Amino acid sequence: MIVQLRICVPGELSGVVVESCTNHVGVSEVALAKSTSVMPPGDVIEVLLARESVEGLVEKLHVLDVQQRGSISVIAPDLVLSDRSDRAEAAAPGEGADAVIWDEVSRQTGEDSRLTWSFLTFMVLATQLAAIGIVTDSTIAIVGAMAVGPEFGPLAALAVALVRRQRRLGRDAALALGVGFPVAMLAAALGAWLSVPLGLFPPDALDRGSAVEFIYHPGPYSLIVAVLAGTAGMLSVISRRSAALIGVFISVTTVPAAGYVAVALVLGEYQKAAGSALQLFLNLLGIVVAAVGVLLFYRLVTKRLSPDAALQLRRKAPRSRR
Repeated sequence: MIVQLRICVPGELSGVVVESCTNHVGVSEVALAKSTSVMPPGDVIEVLLARESVEGLVEKLHVLDVQQRGSISVIAPDLVLSDRSDRAEAAAPGEGADAVIWDEVSRQTGEDSRLTWSFLTFMVLATQLAAIGIVTDSTIAIVGAMAVGPEFGPLAALAVALVRRQRRLGRDAALALGVGFPVAMLAAALGAWLSVPLGLFPPDALDRGSAVEFIYHPGPYSLIVAVLAGTAGMLSVISRRSAALIGVFISVTTVPAAGYVAVALVLGEYQKAAGSALQLFLNLLGIVVAAVGVLLFYRLVTKRLSPDAALQLRRKAPRSRR
């Protein structure tokens, strides 16, 4: 898999950047356009390289403070026909499908973890669907609620924040979860409270739902399934296989457990509410722990720039004019 980097840098920095790109393993092409950037003024460098080599090169560019004095854009072309690129891919260590671009992972999870009106809306809709599925004993509605729920984004972002020590990302993710779940549960509780006097479902509806007993009966498999789902979800984020996330969404009992807590509290089924709350906690914990484990594993196997090499790059880079 070939990736294109577009690098915008001040003219005095382009020389060392071009040298770093040219000497980097897995690079097939380097193009320099002098004085073509208007804002900010400087040069534009385009690089074609194997995806598995991107993280190492981006790390070098960070050492040179390119992201502060210019910009780095990562683009994935749909098709690159080049024997030279094929040879670069063969020379690069590892496989493109397993390569991690950490800035890409942080940006992707960060975009999915913010507390927005759309996030709250999806959380409320998903929890309402789960509540309806619970009182009607409909597994179809519950599975639909699992697919609609947006909670994996903040959970993945929380894992990234813990591994990369990004406090702002962690705060955003915790805020989205800390506000999203209570708001959605309150909306579901309100819906259930209004539905009982309207006769939409009987007060003993929770005693008739045999298909949803698993929600308030947490056990060892609750945590095991959450760990497996968290592992699959984080792998799908890293490898950019979004189709696998659907399977993750419909395998964990986060949103259904939240809906069950809301309905059970309204109907006075406090023991079942406690069981479903425990189910919710185990799922959230298992997903985050598994995602952190995946990221730590990839961090260990990813080759990092040595301190000596980083020092040499800093010495080569001219200081910014202030």
